[in-house]
Amino acid sequence: MEFLYEGLLSITWQQLVMYAVGILLIFLAIKKDYEPALLLPMGFGAILVNLPNSGVINQEIEGLGVVAGIVEWLYDVGINTSEAFPILLFIGIGAMIDFGPLLSNPKMFLFGAAAQFGIFLTVTLAVLLGFDLKDAASIGIIGAADGPTSILVSQVLKSNFIGPIAVAAYSYMALVPIIQPFAIKLVTTKKERMIKMEYTPAGVSKLTRIAFPIVVTLVAGLVAPLSVALVGSLMFGNLIRECGCLERLSETAQNTLANLITLLLGLTISFSMRAEDFVKWQTLMIMGLGLVAFIFDSIGGVLFAKLINLFVKKKINPMVGAAGISAFPMSARVIQKMGLAEDPSNHLLMHAVGANVSGQIASVLAGGMILNLLPQMIK
Repeated sequence: MEFLYEGLLSITWQQLVMYAVGILLIFLAIKKDYEPALLLPMGFGAILVNLPNSGVINQEIEGLGVVAGIVEWLYDVGINTSEAFPILLFIGIGAMIDFGPLLSNPKMFLFGAAAQFGIFLTVTLAVLLGFDLKDAASIGIIGAADGPTSILVSQVLKSNFIGPIAVAAYSYMALVPIIQPFAIKLVTTKKERMIKMEYTPAGVSKLTRIAFPIVVTLVAGLVAPLSVALVGSLMFGNLIRECGCLERLSETAQNTLANLITLLLGLTISFSMRAEDFVKWQTLMIMGLGLVAFIFDSIGGVLFAKLINLFVKKKINPMVGAAGISAFPMSARVIQKMGLAEDPSNHLLMHAVGANVSGQIASVLAGGMILNLLPQMIK
């Protein structure tokens, strides 16, 4: 009982806040089904690392020296020294993605690029609010709508806010079905949302499907060399999928590897959610800036589609532009649902999927460009 009493007395109010955050994440995962594979281990991990003298982080014990904690060890091995977890996760993501809708309608590449506008707007806002450039760049990449990219960029740049950035990135990814309809309706009319788009799928040869990940990797390596770890992993996973001779490896990457790394990544990132690092007024600012990034990524894609419509006869439904964010396949499903709500005969899914997978590539390229440009800007 004495140990229990001493433990209770040693709990700080900041740790109590983190227990509440952890419980909230677990609630969202279980009750609301928001990214449960990530938010649940992150929420439970937030509780684990904030227990007084927690055994999951390194502790110096008299007579024994430093005793390693499993969560801190996983963080050092999987994120801090190698960024292995987010990179390996991209192999699984690449194996899940079918780039066919994009290859059959290449103009959707443009929407992936346009929907990264929120990233660079948010970097500017973060600098104006007093964050240094490496933290501002790490915060801006939340707008990539891609958790592994956010973690990798913030880790490589040695941001002081890795935990809040990871929580914001994954929380807003889970809230895409709520955030995107709000953002889209801000800048579209009902008439625009009712625009119908015919889908006549063009055949994509096996050779094209195999060549695509190789070509993208080569181009990314020349344009943004530091993106190769992410883009290369994504494209390698896709090559496994498309080559046709590695079905078992493809299934393993899509299921076993992706699920295992997702579980470990969610638990491991909680190491950066210790109370002393997380409970700061800057955390609230980061959550707000992350929301701005998500909203303006969607708005950027919509406005770009409206701009194109000024010059083409076959109009594009502007909502498709919003699918250019990286939240795959959630964003594409949101656009399909919104299209059907306006007109039950309006099927936008395949167009939205093309834009959505384009956003997956564009987001990791944006992360790589930030990693390439930032050192030159700091000099």
